[in-house]
Amino acid sequence: MLSIGALGKRTGTKVQTIRYYEQIGLMPEPGRTEGGQRRYGDAELDRLAFIRHSRELGFSLEAIRELLDLSDSPERSCAQVDAVAQRQLKEVEARIARLEVLRIELQRMISECSADRVADCRILEVLRDHEECLADHGGPGA
Repeated sequence: MLSIGALGKRTGTKVQTIRYYEQIGLMPEPGRTEGGQRRYGDAELDRLAFIRHSRELGFSLEAIRELLDLSDSPERSCAQVDAVAQRQLKEVEARIARLEVLRIELQRMISECSADRVADCRILEVLRDHEECLADHGGPGA
C-alpha cells in the first residue's frame, strides 16, 4: 500500500492533483489507515498512471472520464474508445494548424524587422496592430 506522497512520486503527479482527481471522481476514494491517512494499491496506481498519460496526450478530463468508464466495462465495444481517440486527434490537428499559422506569422514579423531602434521595430508595430497580424494570414480576425 502506498501513501499519497508515494503514489504521487511513482506517477509524477502532485499530491494536490491526486486529491482533485478524487474530488471530481476520476480517482476512487482511497482506503484509510486508523490514523486517517490515505492508502493506495496497484489498482489506484494503474488508474492514476492512465489518467496522467491521457493528460499528457491532451485528453480533457471529461474524455478521460469517458475512457475510464469504458475501461471499467471491458465487454463494451472498442468503437466507443476509438471515437474518443478520433475526437482527440481532430483537436490535436486543429491545434497544430493554429500553431502553424502562429509560426508563419512570427517568421514574417522577424523577417520584416530590420530596424536599428526599438522605436522603428516592425515586430512591436505588428504586435500593436492585432488586426494586421491576423488578417494577413487568414486567422480569426480575417
